[in-house]
Amino acid sequence: MTAICTRTRPIDALGPEKPYRATKRQAVLDVTGQAVAELTLAPALYVARVLDRLRSRPAVSASWTTTERYEKLLAAAKNFESASLGGFDPDEHHRLVARTTGLPLSVVRAATETIADAARNAVGTAERARPRGVLLPGQHVAPGSAAAVWRRRGHLLSVLASGNHPAVHSLWVEAVALGYRVAIRPSRRDPFTAYRLVLALREAGFADEDVLFLPCDHGTADELVHSADLAMVFGGDDVVGRYTGGWSRTPVLPQGPGRVKVLITGPWEQFLDVLVESVSGLGGVSCLNTTAVLVEQDAAGFSKALAERLAALRPLPPESEEAGLPCRPLAEAHAVEEFVRQQAAGAVAVLGKEGIAHDLGDGSAALRPAVHLVDDATAEQIGLEMPFPCVWVAPWSKEHGVAPLRNSLVVGVASEDEALVNALLDESSIRNVYGLDRPTWWLPPGIPHDGFLAEFLMRSTGLARRA
Repeated sequence: MTAICTRTRPIDALGPEKPYRATKRQAVLDVTGQAVAELTLAPALYVARVLDRLRSRPAVSASWTTTERYEKLLAAAKNFESASLGGFDPDEHHRLVARTTGLPLSVVRAATETIADAARNAVGTAERARPRGVLLPGQHVAPGSAAAVWRRRGHLLSVLASGNHPAVHSLWVEAVALGYRVAIRPSRRDPFTAYRLVLALREAGFADEDVLFLPCDHGTADELVHSADLAMVFGGDDVVGRYTGGWSRTPVLPQGPGRVKVLITGPWEQFLDVLVESVSGLGGVSCLNTTAVLVEQDAAGFSKALAERLAALRPLPPESEEAGLPCRPLAEAHAVEEFVRQQAAGAVAVLGKEGIAHDLGDGSAALRPAVHLVDDATAEQIGLEMPFPCVWVAPWSKEHGVAPLRNSLVVGVASEDEALVNALLDESSIRNVYGLDRPTWWLPPGIPHDGFLAEFLMRSTGLARRA
C-alpha cells in the first residue's frame, strides 16, 4: 500500500490547466527515512487524456521566434537559480534534494548552476546541431524555389527522469528551445528539481500546457511514453531495455549507464589529480564519473596511489557543507556494499576491503570509495557502474586495442599515439573522447552528451514551392 505522510508539503502534478492532486499519493523520504513531502501520483487515465489532447496540436511556444524563446529561457534560468517557487526558496530546495538523494549539498548547488546554464544556452546548443544549409522552422521559402527545412518530428516529448543526479534535467531543456511540449515524470527520490524547473519555465512565460510535471507510478509511466510523439528515458539497463525493446510504438532516446573509462598509456603520475576528480566529483553518482581505468604502466602502483587519495574523503551527512560522498538509507547502503563484495570476487580490494557503508547514526550511511584491481582489461567488472565512487583498475597493453573501452559514454585518454586516439573515435559505441586535462564529467553547454538532443527531435525535410 502506498505510504501517505502527514504534515508534509504536498507536491501536486502540474497539468495543462491547474495543479492536480490525486487521491493516490506517496511519501517522499529522506535518507534517514523521515517523510519530507507528499507526492501526487497521477492516474493513467488522467495522463492519457492530457497527452492525447496536447499531442494533437503544436506547442504555444512553437509559434514564437527563436529570440522570444531565448529571452524566456534566460528568465527561466534566473527563476530556477534564485526565485522562491512552489513554496521552496533556493536554499530550502537544495537541502531537500540533498536529503532525499543523499548527494552532498555542494553537488546539488552545482547541479542548479548546470541546469540554469543549460537553459541559458539551450537555443545556441540546438543551433549547433542544425545541419548547414537547412532552414529553421518557420523560415520562408519563396515561391518557385526549393530548400531543406529543419522540422520537428512531433509536438510532445515525454521524459522519464532518474534520481541519481539533479543535472539530468539539464538534458531535456533543449526540447523547449526547439518549440516542443515536454511532459516530465520525475524520480520519486528527487521530484523537487523537475517541479522547480517546470515552475521556473511557467513563471518565465511558457504556457502551462507546454511544460508539464506528471509524477506517476511505473505502470502509468508506460502510458506517458505511449501517449507521446517521442520519449527520453533515463535508467539502468533493465529500464532502458524495456522501453527500447520494441514494446512501444513511440521512438525512445535511451539514457542508460555511462560506463565511463580512462586509458593511460604512459606514466600516470601527472594525471592522478584529474582521475581523483573524475571518480569522485559530482558525488561519484553521475553516468559521467569514471568507473574503470586501464593503465599500461604499473596498474598496481596506480591503484594504490588512487586509493590513498580517495581514502581522504570524509563520510558526512549530505547537508553538511564539507560533504563529498553520497549517502543512502542504512539498509540500502549495506545492500550496495554486499553487491560490490560479490561482484569483486577475484579482484584485489585496494580500498574498501573493510566495507564501504559508514553508519552515520541517524538511519543513513555514507558510501565510502572503493578501488579494486583486476588482472585483465577484459574482466567483467570493467563494465560495472555503481552509485558511489567505485573504480576498477586493470593493466592494459597494445594487444588489447580499443576493445575493452567499448560501450562507454566517455573515454578519457592520455596517449601520444594518434592512431590509438583515432581508433577510439572510429569505435561507434564510444560516444565521447576527452583528453585528460579535464575530468570525464566535463560537459559545458554546447558539447553533446550522447549526441545533441536535437538530432533525435528534428529532421531535415525537402520543401519545393510552386512558382
